[in-house]
Amino acid sequence: MADVKQTIQDFYTQAQAKDFARNNLFRVLNIDFGDGSDVSIGEEDLVYVTTATLPGKTIQDVTIPYMGLDFHVPGTVKYNGSEGYSLTFRADESYNLYDKFQQVINDTFNDEDSTGNYFTPKASSVIDLVQLDKELNRVSQYQLVGCSIRSVGDLSYDVTATGEVQTFTVTVAYHYYRKTA
Repeated sequence: MADVKQTIQDFYTQAQAKDFARNNLFRVLNIDFGDGSDVSIGEEDLVYVTTATLPGKTIQDVTIPYMGLDFHVPGTVKYNGSEGYSLTFRADESYNLYDKFQQVINDTFNDEDSTGNYFTPKASSVIDLVQLDKELNRVSQYQLVGCSIRSVGDLSYDVTATGEVQTFTVTVAYHYYRKTA
């Protein structure tokens, strides 16, 4: 018998007991750009989200040289990709959702009169993400805090195509995230 319990039978036993997470078992529950934006992005809009990520984080390395050796100690945290967090949406037929995100861009900085709400995003500016099991029950919930919009992607058209559903990407920045459930 093997010393290491990683045989095919061990794998099968663990797979039956624990199953596997699936990449389609997530939802975006809430996008709130906080004070300064009158745009409401509600549950009826968020069914159009097709892709998102649960961001990672990294502990920065602090190198301390001593007598030719480099000692590595943990430093502060960095939130991976917090400067450019992307969500992909399907466009509804009347482009209402796309227009809502365009309005958030204009609320942030209106190039007609050079005004806007380009202040430090408040703690109330959040995106809530939830991980689900196969029965669509919440497994974990995370909140991206201090969200502000960065871009609303292009819409591409092609009259020779077969009529695929239109998608667009929205990119936001955030300060940090926390597990809320």
